[in-house]
Amino acid sequence: MTEKQLGLRERTRRAVRNEIAEVANALFVERGFEATTIEDIAAAAGISQRSVLRYFPSKDEIVLGKFDLVVNDMLAALRARPADEAVWTSLHRVFDGLVSLAETPGHEKLMEPIHRVIFETPALLAGYLQKLQHMQDAVVAELLERAEAAGTPYEADDPTPRALTAAAFGCLVAAQHSWLASGATGSFADALDRAMATVGPRA
Repeated sequence: MTEKQLGLRERTRRAVRNEIAEVANALFVERGFEATTIEDIAAAAGISQRSVLRYFPSKDEIVLGKFDLVVNDMLAALRARPADEAVWTSLHRVFDGLVSLAETPGHEKLMEPIHRVIFETPALLAGYLQKLQHMQDAVVAELLERAEAAGTPYEADDPTPRALTAAAFGCLVAAQHSWLASGATGSFADALDRAMATVGPRA
């Protein structure tokens, strides 16, 4: 199979995944996550249940799977920051991609209700927090590499990079709660800026 054919196959796969996710998310918002079944999603998408599970191994992954794709963007953003920049500032910029997505005109109409579904569904919230932990681990590893390359490595028992990263991600979650509390009428970027400014001076 040629590279062009592989590219077409991947684009087709992504298009189908996105279509399934859009249909499923609409059902989750309308009926609730627990009340929506794979059978419901398959029927609404006009495909078989087996086809849904071919693209998403579980119902949870339809909502949470996209967060696995965020890690690479975060690491790329971190690597693009100046090597001598304050760690807290670099961590703030790690979230630029998420802010840009939230600030895209019209996207908040989907982002807001889906985040409510996540925060109001215990199983989804647990999965979301687990994925955030994986993101933190990846960011911490990158911070350690950056410090090593700069000739200022952290001591093995130094909690600084992990503490700062955990605080930054805590600010992200706090900003999401604040944004949802406003009915998504305010700016997510402003909510994140306020949350990080609250912790920043102490970091």
